[in-house]
Amino acid sequence: MSDIGRIQDILGEGGDDLLAFDSPKISKDRLHVPGPDWVDRIFGQSDRNIRTLKSLQSIYGHGRLADTGYVSILPVDQGIEHSGGASFAKNPDYFDPQNIVELAIDGGCNAVATTYGVLGAVARRYAHKIPFVLKFNHNELLTVPNAFDQIMFAQIEQAYDMGCAAVGATIYFGSPESGRQIVEVSRAFALAHELGMGTILWCYLRNNAFNTGGTDYHAAADLTGQANHLGVTIEADIIKQKLATNNGGYAALNMGDSSYGKFDKRIYSELSSDHPIDLCRYQVANCYMGRMGLINSGGASGANDLQQAVQTAVVNKRAGGMGLISGRKAFQKPRAEGVALLHAIQDVYQCPDVTVA
Repeated sequence: MSDIGRIQDILGEGGDDLLAFDSPKISKDRLHVPGPDWVDRIFGQSDRNIRTLKSLQSIYGHGRLADTGYVSILPVDQGIEHSGGASFAKNPDYFDPQNIVELAIDGGCNAVATTYGVLGAVARRYAHKIPFVLKFNHNELLTVPNAFDQIMFAQIEQAYDMGCAAVGATIYFGSPESGRQIVEVSRAFALAHELGMGTILWCYLRNNAFNTGGTDYHAAADLTGQANHLGVTIEADIIKQKLATNNGGYAALNMGDSSYGKFDKRIYSELSSDHPIDLCRYQVANCYMGRMGLINSGGASGANDLQQAVQTAVVNKRAGGMGLISGRKAFQKPRAEGVALLHAIQDVYQCPDVTVA
C-alpha cells in the first residue's frame, strides 16, 4: 500500500484541498464505485458475452492494480496522432515497439494501448505477457493544411487475430466529421464485443467554436460530460476523457443570439461546482453514474509531470473514476523515470487513505 504522506508531499501546496474535499454536489452513494468485483458486478448483468467478460477480467486482473477495479494503462499512439519525431525526440528509444511494451510491463500497467503496427511487430513475444489494446483509428498530420479527422487504420478482426483484450478508438465529438466517426466506431465496437473484446473510447471534443469569449471549453465539464454520455451510448466499456478544467461551455455557446444544444442551469448549481473533484464527478455521472469507468488522460509532458500526474490521479479517484491513461509523461523520459511515474500514479489507487469523496 502507498504511504499517504508521500502522496501529500508530491501534491504540495493545495494538496489538502483535494484530499480533504467532502462535499460533492453528486453524492458518492449514487455512484458505482470501482472494486475487486467490478466485472461481475457491472458487466455480469450486461449484454457482453462470456468471451468479452474474460477479456475485460484479463485487464482488471493484471499489473500492480490487479483486482482493485482500477486501471493504469500506457497509451502510445502519439507517433501517428502527434507525429513520430515530435513524440519521440525526447527519447528516441520509443521509436522501437519493443520498448513501448516493455515500459508498460515494467511500469506495472494493466494494459498497453497502441497502434496496429506497434503491436503487430512484437505480438508473438508479448501478447501473453500483458493485455493488448489495439487503437484502430487515428488522425494524420501530413495533409496540407493539417486536417483533423479520425481515420480507420486497422480492422477489428486484426485485433482479434492478435489476441487483443480490447480495442480503442477516438471520436472528435462536435467536429464536422463526428457523425461519420460515430457510425464507424459504433459498428467496430459491436464487432469487437461479438468477437469477445472490450472497448475503450477516447471521447474528445474538437471544434473551433468551443474556444469562445477568451476561454477554451474543450475541457469543460458540461461538454466533455455529454461526450462521455454519447460514448457510453455506443457501448464503450471504458471512457477516456481529458480532466475537466472549467465549466459553462453550453452557457457560453448560448450567449447573445446563438442557440446551441440543450442544457439546464442546474448543471452548474446542483450537479457540479468549480472544485476539480466536482468537475470530474460530473464526467463520471455521465458515464451512467460510473457503470462505465472513466479514465482521465495524463496530458503533455512538462516540468512538473510527477506532481501533475498524482494530482490528476487523486482527482479522478476521489471523483469516482477508474484510473489514468498516461503516455507522454512516462515515455518521454528515461525508462526508470517513466516507470517511477507510472508507479506513483498507481500508488494513489492502492492507497486506502485516498477515498472517494
